[in-house]
Amino acid sequence: MAAANLEKQMAFLVEIDKLKTIQRKAKIMHGDRLENDAEHSWHLAMMALILQQEANADVDLLKVMKMLLVHDIVEIDAGDTFAYDTKGHEDKQERETRAAKRIFGLLPEEQERELFGLWLEFEAKETAEARFASSLDRLQPLIHNHHNEGDSWQRYKITEEMVRNRNREIAKGSEGLWSYAQEIIGRSVEKGFLRKSYEDVLEEEQDGS
Repeated sequence: MAAANLEKQMAFLVEIDKLKTIQRKAKIMHGDRLENDAEHSWHLAMMALILQQEANADVDLLKVMKMLLVHDIVEIDAGDTFAYDTKGHEDKQERETRAAKRIFGLLPEEQERELFGLWLEFEAKETAEARFASSLDRLQPLIHNHHNEGDSWQRYKITEEMVRNRNREIAKGSEGLWSYAQEIIGRSVEKGFLRKSYEDVLEEEQDGS
């Protein structure tokens, strides 16, 4: 039994190496390439470690970090769905649930239940841990865009209103981090990294034509 479990665990660990090949839409902060999912998950786990005191409620830090390490594993099959892709979000839950069952199903039964449960908890955002983990997941791309001069915001014509609406949920896990996020958004608008409205995007395109 122990040998069989080890084989399953190793198969899972080999499979999730694919996470390093899943590119996200934002560039890394100190380079000119796109971030991958493995880097994103590692960065979020470090954010949880460093920013635990910003959670609205007492949280189990280990549980938060586990959620952040597993939350995007499903993208090995389902792909990265851009935050502002309305069409892509229509079947996102279905695609990701199917992926979660397959990938976590590689593990021994007890670990499969644990990781699948953590993924479901993160998606439901009903516990203090899930809400804080989700806050970090939404804050991190804001930090990236602010430090790479709004690369993906400008590439995909994202506006201030869209960013604020998308990220208000940060407050559910951390009021302090939502205040910080609003400062980042404001500074990004001031610096021209983020357009205030779609009209500003169109005007800039016309000026450049």
